[in-house]
Amino acid sequence: MHASTDLWPDLDCLDPFASPDRVDPVLQEFLHRASDQLCQWIGAASEGLPLPTVRPQPEVAPTAAGLGMDQLLKDLQLVMEGAYQPSHPGALAHLDPPPLTASIAADLICAGLNNNLLAEELSPGLSDLEQRLCKWFCQRLGLPEQSGGVLASGGTISNLIGLVVARTHAEARDGVVLCSRDAHVSLQKASTVMGLPDEALLRLPVDSSGCLSLAGLDSTMSDLRRAGRCCLAVVATAGTTVRGAVDPLDAIARICRREEVWLHVDAAIGGVFSLWKPLAPLMEGLHQADSITVNPQKLLGITKTSSMLLLRDRSHLRKAFATGLPYMESPCGDDHGGEVGLQGTRPAEVLKLWLGLRQLGIEGIGAVLESALERKAMLKQLLEDERLLLLDGGLHLLAFRPRQDDPAVSARWTEQARRQLMRQGFLLSRPRYDGHHWLKVVLGNPHTTSAHLMQLAFLIKQQLTD
Repeated sequence: MHASTDLWPDLDCLDPFASPDRVDPVLQEFLHRASDQLCQWIGAASEGLPLPTVRPQPEVAPTAAGLGMDQLLKDLQLVMEGAYQPSHPGALAHLDPPPLTASIAADLICAGLNNNLLAEELSPGLSDLEQRLCKWFCQRLGLPEQSGGVLASGGTISNLIGLVVARTHAEARDGVVLCSRDAHVSLQKASTVMGLPDEALLRLPVDSSGCLSLAGLDSTMSDLRRAGRCCLAVVATAGTTVRGAVDPLDAIARICRREEVWLHVDAAIGGVFSLWKPLAPLMEGLHQADSITVNPQKLLGITKTSSMLLLRDRSHLRKAFATGLPYMESPCGDDHGGEVGLQGTRPAEVLKLWLGLRQLGIEGIGAVLESALERKAMLKQLLEDERLLLLDGGLHLLAFRPRQDDPAVSARWTEQARRQLMRQGFLLSRPRYDGHHWLKVVLGNPHTTSAHLMQLAFLIKQQLTD
């Protein structure tokens, strides 16, 4: 049984729902033509700019009768023309690299399957795939046998889930969370959602390298102990947002074990470096964490969103979030997806992560990571200049500004330089950090060549003399 085509007489004479009885020619043609448009858009990336100069405004409201394929494709084209272009070689502002081809295809299949990770019977094979892939990540990162995880819609949700689990483990409703002053803003959101007061998130000093001060952490833990205050968790960062600094994870883990406090590591940026053994030392001590946020979307080209929370002991997820799903049959596996995380309904985003990693292979993952660090090292060398102050935390991010101490100088120069660079096809971000504005480059774009980097360095130095 299927709906009558008489219900939609103006939609190219066929149903807007694909036939379950045969290969649907409208769906086939629609996907082919939409894919052609997407391929044209990606393939013309270097001819334009990372950010469009004109942003078309398509109609928003549905029409009375609904639209046919031709008009829908025209609407899609308008949206594409106003979109950010991550495949442009000069797209260097943020942690948003071009997508892997396999991940694009898997995202399409994910939409077509329309499975729901809420419960096993709504996504039987994909629920199992998610658990096994999380387990593979845990093993690769050096976590123990009982480890596991769950995928989430972005690092903000992963961090929130991690802190909720930490609070459940502490068996306390109130307490403090410790992190560095450079930790991600998502921790403030998590604290708010958890109902903690503003002062519950204690941001501690960083050292000259932008890493959490061990002396500050040790002192604060001692003060909390003497005051009888509960510490729900320490959050270390493996890749800060502006300079890419990695906190001393091994030493922080020792302090947390001594104090019997949960250690959560926000490794949204840096965690993937643990997948490639030659670069795993960059994440030394990560395997000692109780929970870890990892975002493969930020460097490996997995289409958005792709984040995961990994736990040293996966059973903590059930303890924190299991509610029972009385309207579902019991799962054949350990848990329903809706009982091991904050989210209930979830698309099968594991598909684009799994297929993307299968496309890359271990050596391909290594090549992506190594090349990003090589581009950063090259640009840093090209920018060595007594007039510039550089910030390099060891990963694939680089920030810089004029050496003058006057914040007004850095604000003016970075604004003008960013505008000029955009005209030449280079998009850099302009964060505010340590009282100054900086220009930040993220070197995760595989289309950025040494020639692009030399041109970028030339243009930056030219701005110093203008």
